[in-house]
Amino acid sequence: MIKKAYDKYVLPKLLDVCCSTKPIKYQRDKIVPHAAGTVLEVGIGSGLNLPHYNLSNIDKIYGLDPSAELCDIAIKNALEFDINIDFLINGAEEIKLKSNSVDTVLITYTLCSIEKIDDSFNEIKRVMKPDANILFCEHGLAPDYSVSKWQNRINPIWGKLFGGCNINRDIPDLLLKAGFKVHNLEQMYLPSTPKIVGYNYWGFASI
Repeated sequence: MIKKAYDKYVLPKLLDVCCSTKPIKYQRDKIVPHAAGTVLEVGIGSGLNLPHYNLSNIDKIYGLDPSAELCDIAIKNALEFDINIDFLINGAEEIKLKSNSVDTVLITYTLCSIEKIDDSFNEIKRVMKPDANILFCEHGLAPDYSVSKWQNRINPIWGKLFGGCNINRDIPDLLLKAGFKVHNLEQMYLPSTPKIVGYNYWGFASI
């Protein structure tokens, strides 16, 4: 009962605040403006990417997220920025879109929390056009042992507090093992951010 109340009333607001820091906003602006055509945003959450879209390049946006509470916040943000979005309240392991229908898949600070990662990647590949790209920006496993050691120790507790978020996932490795080609990969520790959650990977991937 307490967990359900936490997940419904506390967690959405907590995630919205944690994912809207200045360094993360700066990261979003490196990736989101490159989205074009028909866009599927996986893990749209509260809509924190919306101010960063270059709408002149966009034909259609689908926002996918399993949290109805976060989508409610995103709907308000979409209205504020006058952006028309079709919301899909569901997990990425079952995307209710036609095959070969998406030009850009946008994933920011989401791969950390997807449970059925293999099924989700298969669905993402299914809806992507052959020449589609995945634009990604994620936090994950740090290269320094002193940091990764603590990531591994804290991860079980962290996940319970932050909606299944994993702070120790090797993001490029996940994409490569799923059969994607990773391009223009960049990585660094974000400034003014605790190192256990501050190591970021960003770039794009293709089939």
